[in-house]
Amino acid sequence: MAAEVYVSNEDNIEKAIKKLKKIVDREGILLEVKKRRYFSKPALEKHEKAKKLERKRKKKLMKIKKIH
Repeated sequence: MAAEVYVSNEDNIEKAIKKLKKIVDREGILLEVKKRRYFSKPALEKHEKAKKLERKRKKKLMKIKKIH
Protein backbone atom coordinates (compact mmCIF):
# COMPACT_ATOMS: atom_id res chain seq x y z
CA MET A 1 0.00 0.00 0.00
CA ALA A 2 1.65 3.15 -1.17
CA ALA A 3 0.14 6.45 -2.16
CA GLU A 4 2.40 8.54 -4.32
CA VAL A 5 1.99 11.97 -5.86
CA TYR A 6 4.67 13.36 -8.10
CA VAL A 7 5.09 17.13 -8.06
CA SER A 8 7.01 19.10 -10.63
CA ASN A 9 8.31 22.62 -10.17
CA GLU A 10 5.31 24.13 -11.95
CA ASP A 11 2.69 22.30 -9.86
CA ASN A 12 0.93 23.90 -6.93
CA ILE A 13 1.79 22.22 -3.61
CA GLU A 14 -1.78 22.64 -2.30
CA LYS A 15 -3.13 20.74 -5.30
CA ALA A 16 -0.61 17.98 -4.69
CA ILE A 17 -1.68 17.70 -1.03
CA LYS A 18 -5.36 17.53 -2.04
CA LYS A 19 -4.52 14.86 -4.59
CA LEU A 20 -2.64 12.85 -1.96
CA LYS A 21 -5.51 13.13 0.52
CA LYS A 22 -7.95 11.93 -2.14
CA ILE A 23 -5.77 8.92 -2.95
CA VAL A 24 -5.30 8.04 0.73
CA ASP A 25 -9.05 8.31 1.31
CA ARG A 26 -9.95 6.26 -1.76
CA GLU A 27 -7.52 3.46 -0.88
CA GLY A 28 -8.63 3.39 2.77
CA ILE A 29 -5.09 3.76 4.08
CA LEU A 30 -6.10 5.91 7.04
CA LEU A 31 -8.83 3.48 8.07
CA GLU A 32 -6.35 0.62 7.89
CA VAL A 33 -3.86 2.51 10.06
CA LYS A 34 -6.54 3.23 12.67
CA LYS A 35 -7.65 -0.40 12.60
CA ARG A 36 -4.11 -1.69 13.11
CA ARG A 37 -3.22 0.83 15.80
CA TYR A 38 -3.97 -1.66 18.55
CA PHE A 39 -3.90 -5.43 18.45
CA SER A 40 -7.25 -7.12 18.79
CA LYS A 41 -7.79 -10.82 19.22
CA PRO A 42 -9.28 -12.69 16.25
CA ALA A 43 -12.25 -13.80 18.37
CA LEU A 44 -12.98 -10.18 19.27
CA GLU A 45 -12.79 -9.15 15.60
CA LYS A 46 -15.22 -11.94 14.73
CA HIS A 47 -17.58 -10.77 17.47
CA GLU A 48 -17.43 -7.16 16.26
CA LYS A 49 -18.07 -8.27 12.68
CA ALA A 50 -21.13 -10.24 13.79
CA LYS A 51 -22.45 -7.22 15.73
CA LYS A 52 -21.93 -4.99 12.70
CA LEU A 53 -23.82 -7.42 10.45
CA GLU A 54 -26.67 -7.61 12.98
CA ARG A 55 -26.95 -3.79 13.11
CA LYS A 56 -26.97 -3.69 9.31
CA ARG A 57 -29.70 -6.36 9.18
CA LYS A 58 -31.85 -4.52 11.74
CA LYS A 59 -31.42 -1.23 9.87
CA LYS A 60 -32.51 -2.86 6.62
CA LEU A 61 -35.50 -4.44 8.38
CA MET A 62 -36.56 -1.07 9.82
CA LYS A 63 -36.32 0.49 6.37
CA ILE A 64 -38.59 -2.21 4.94
CA LYS A 65 -41.12 -1.74 7.77
CA LYS A 66 -41.07 2.02 7.21
CA ILE A 67 -41.94 1.61 3.52
CA HIS A 68 -44.93 -0.67 4.16
